Amino acid sequence: MPYSFWLKTAGTAAAVTLSAVTATAAHAAPVPEPAAAKQAAAVVTLHYDDSRAGGWEAAIAAGVASWNQNVANVKLVEAAAGTRAEIQIVATTGWPQATLGPVRPGGQVRVELGSQAVSEGHDKTRIAAHEMGHSLGLPDTKPGPCSQLMSGSSAGTSCRNAVPNATERSRVDSAYANGLARLVPADGRTLVDASSSAG
Repeated sequence: MPYSFWLKTAGTAAAVTLSAVTATAAHAAPVPEPAAAKQAAAVVTLHYDDSRAGGWEAAIAAGVASWNQNVANVKLVEAAAGTRAEIQIVATTGWPQATLGPVRPGGQVRVELGSQAVSEGHDKTRIAAHEMGHSLGLPDTKPGPCSQLMSGSSAGTSCRNAVPNATERSRVDSAYANGLARLVPADGRTLVDASSSAG
């Protein structure tokens, strides 16, 4: 058998084998999704609109960062201009207050950041983080120590803590586990964080 014929035949066989392997690979069972990708897909994204909260922008940004750094199952993202947001944040002259969640994607709650608490010496970032905690489903824990974010004004004006403690983090992560907040309606009550109120 001539050498050139053997080369052509071997080359054709190799090409057929390669195309068969490629076809088999194309029809192989899908590779399982990595656990990290599954977890990322399960994270609930909630949008907030602070366009009517002038003067509170830095406190809101710090409060959002505190929640985003400390919980895994929900992420707060600023809504693009003209789009609907689940958390409406407004500045008022009264006491801070918020609708009790957990708010669902597509739902809506209201957070009022009241300047009266600031006038009495309470920290703006703690106020913003506390009121957003209500939107995520956490009630007040008054009276309580400064280490509890949801103790609010009962911790006193010297308290600057804007970080949820382990119990608060766990409750929020549980409320949003596997996207379950889609199935759980917001409580709907408005909680007022006045120092003279138990709300």
